Amino acid sequence: MMQFTGTPSHFLHQIAPFSIPTMNKNQIHQARPWPGFPTSKGLASFGDANCMEQLLVHCANAIESNDATLAQQILWVLNNIAPPDGDSNQRLTSAFLQALIVRAAKSGSCKMLAAMANAHRNLSVETHTFSVIELANFVDLTPWHRFGFTTANAAILEAVEGYSVIHIVDLSSTYCMQIPTLIDAIANRFEGPPLVKLTVPGVPKDVPPLLDLTYEELGSKLVNFARSRNVMLEFRAVPSTHADGFASLIDQLRLQHLVYAEAGEALVINCHMMLHYIPEETSSPLPNTNSNPYTFQPTLNPSLRTMFLKALRALNPTIAILVDEDADLTSNNLVCRLRSAFNYLWIPYDTVDTFLPIGSKQRQWYEANICWKVENVIAHEGLQRVERVESKSRWVQRMRNAEFRGVSFGDETVSEVKTMLDEHAAGWGLKKEDDDLVLTWKGHNVVFATAWVPG
Repeated sequence: MMQFTGTPSHFLHQIAPFSIPTMNKNQIHQARPWPGFPTSKGLASFGDANCMEQLLVHCANAIESNDATLAQQILWVLNNIAPPDGDSNQRLTSAFLQALIVRAAKSGSCKMLAAMANAHRNLSVETHTFSVIELANFVDLTPWHRFGFTTANAAILEAVEGYSVIHIVDLSSTYCMQIPTLIDAIANRFEGPPLVKLTVPGVPKDVPPLLDLTYEELGSKLVNFARSRNVMLEFRAVPSTHADGFASLIDQLRLQHLVYAEAGEALVINCHMMLHYIPEETSSPLPNTNSNPYTFQPTLNPSLRTMFLKALRALNPTIAILVDEDADLTSNNLVCRLRSAFNYLWIPYDTVDTFLPIGSKQRQWYEANICWKVENVIAHEGLQRVERVESKSRWVQRMRNAEFRGVSFGDETVSEVKTMLDEHAAGWGLKKEDDDLVLTWKGHNVVFATAWVPG
């Protein structure tokens, strides 16, 4: 088992297991040292991010090996050094702590951990369901989404120049929040505004952010907004889900493609942080009552992501945009996934202090969404684990394998992104990697944007 930095593993075995059923909301994060255990002051030595990560890894190993006693001992330490209202590293660790507790409780190996999970659920913040105005303001708080909106819109406008009909397929996690700005730009074209057709997968999302409108209501608002800009917009929501690789949407697009391909219609595929919800081919659980309930085996089925991208390529789109988070959360190994997530999701916790005050409702919503992501990555498996982010390099290879060819973003796009970043904290940056653009925070990759045409 992995050793702690500067902390012998046998030290943790000397800690007496704590009694969870007696804990309440006020007690759960209070230091409760007993003989031989360091005082609250002594626990401070555990408080740096590297040590917190090691503790989480040690705890994950204990949970996976069904060592309930060791898991409880480490969880007690984490409870005391990582309050949910602490600094950014403490709040990050608290989110992972809660996710590990939920995972342990789901395995049914320890009733004490189940009780602890219930206590933590009472402390957690519910994810917020946004109004349209709330969500529009929310995504504007940070470049996390604005970066993708800006790069995609610039590339789309350049690609569809001269077309009188533009069909946009918007696979976005933010309910078309990118589209009004694009409509504004289209309305000001020298040759006059085109007819815009907007198609979205119309199944309500069960992942944050959540919206308090149906897709029909959202479509009505977008049509009215476009009309106010003298742009004719046709909105269509096709019942389709990421769980089967948007199969129904692909079928509808194939039919439309046959009808409109010869009419000179521009087809734009806009993928904004949505494709990573499509399951991987190694995600099928293997039921086995004699072993860990999270045991997996690879399947011989083709990758849904590969099939989806090849289906898009067959539509011969004018341009395809792929924007997503630059991390790898696809491993079937819990510890590998935990390390990758911990070393990526510190970024949203670190950035929040630059744009949202402590105690604000928006900050609670923001961090609740991060907690949801952490729990999904750590506590769930199979089809329940939808947060399966892949790195830019892997998506680039997927696109090339599907016979797409990357195209560069122009200097004007780079200039627009830099202007947008000037509205935010100094830690945000931009770098170019081959044809692609990457949003960074303090030099670390956050979100990538790529543009593609049929090869």
